Amino acid sequence: MNAPLITENFLLHGDAAVRLYHQYAREMPILDYHCHLPPDQIASDHRFDNLAQIWLAGDHYKWRAMRAAGVDERYCTGDACDRDKFQKWAETVPRTLRNPLYHWTHLELSRPFGIRDRLLGPETAQGIWEECNARLAEEGFSCRRIMEQMNVKAVCTTDDPCDSLEHHQAIAADATFAVRVLPTFRPDKGMTLDNLAVFNPWVDRLAAAADVEIRDFTTFMEAIRRRHEHFHRVGARLSDHGVETFYEAFATDSEMETIFAKARSGREISAEQIRAFKSTMLYEFALLDHEKGWTQQFHIGALRNNNSRKFEQLGPDTGFDSIGDWPVAVGLSRFLDRLDRQGRLAKTIVYNLNPAMNDVLATMIGNFQDGTTPGKMQFGSGWWFLDQKDGMERQLETLSNHGLLSLFVGMLTDSRSFLSYTRHEYFRRILCNLLGGEMDRGILPADFDLVGPMVQDICYRNAADYFGFELA
Repeated sequence: MNAPLITENFLLHGDAAVRLYHQYAREMPILDYHCHLPPDQIASDHRFDNLAQIWLAGDHYKWRAMRAAGVDERYCTGDACDRDKFQKWAETVPRTLRNPLYHWTHLELSRPFGIRDRLLGPETAQGIWEECNARLAEEGFSCRRIMEQMNVKAVCTTDDPCDSLEHHQAIAADATFAVRVLPTFRPDKGMTLDNLAVFNPWVDRLAAAADVEIRDFTTFMEAIRRRHEHFHRVGARLSDHGVETFYEAFATDSEMETIFAKARSGREISAEQIRAFKSTMLYEFALLDHEKGWTQQFHIGALRNNNSRKFEQLGPDTGFDSIGDWPVAVGLSRFLDRLDRQGRLAKTIVYNLNPAMNDVLATMIGNFQDGTTPGKMQFGSGWWFLDQKDGMERQLETLSNHGLLSLFVGMLTDSRSFLSYTRHEYFRRILCNLLGGEMDRGILPADFDLVGPMVQDICYRNAADYFGFELA
């Protein structure tokens, strides 16, 4: 039998870390303010037939590891049966030692399945498969029940402006389910002038969703405003934008009309015009967010779809993205400064994907703290390739050095999986170990009445206060 990995004091080194986690962090609720969970599965209280469906489907982290281990694509995104896909993952897991997937895998088997006495590998795969499948058949393992098990109070999904939000409305109307499921406005496709095959069909869908005849840039913005207002009525209080970087140029109204007309007619658009259009659209979205009192989120720095052959075969979000290295400081400065000068800068969270830019971005947002809201400008949690132990520790250190860790809104899953809530546990253990270690070494006061409530704030209360959701 394998020695257990996920013990009560996993990642906790020292008495103070143990006490901070178990006395202050462990029982705090979860507010998962950025995820990619499918709202339709929550609305229908979907049940998964087996562990592969809930654990492997759509998980490009696992697919990348499996490919690196020499596993054929049919076991990742292909037509192999679920049991065979799971077996290939089980064979890969021992090879992921020191990769964060090894920790995440065993945390997710620990909760909610309760498997802590075995490590996943080819020899244990059948027993774990059978035990987890039996649990998934239980009443307490539907999508909603898993969320309740994990003490989730609210989640914010990621939604295109063209989405009807019917599933969010159905969830909100169901008094038997207390977890709040709120949409997030993600209008990235409204900026894709570098890919008109995406942009123009999206504009057509937007016109239908908003019931607006889009003839020009003015009516385009009217349709976006209508969808933004619809999201607000359904409960949205956040927007989200996946951007490579920020550009320095902004276009005038007449220039935006010209560029938009070119896009709609399929005429050639210069690289300079594309940059100006993207910058101006981000500005327009920011104005809408400020007007409604929302929080705007920027996920910066992903270089997507690097493998063109695989992109053509499998499409986006299949595990062929990486960290980009664009310059960002000047463009972000001018973007935030323009909004600040006009008194229209909304609460803002900036997530960084390139760790070389941590200090750049953490110091940049400090320029625009204005005393109106505690922690108004947030240096967001470790994201994507950085939501692992080293990445989280670097983010915490950078935030501590250049801002106020005590006001941090904490961790999120950024996941499509209902098993990813242990990301919050992982983060909380890392946070408590960092602070507890410094208490033990005399770097922080050995005062649990001082440090303990700060841990609870970071785990939950700061986010609840910052976003202002009405929570049960």
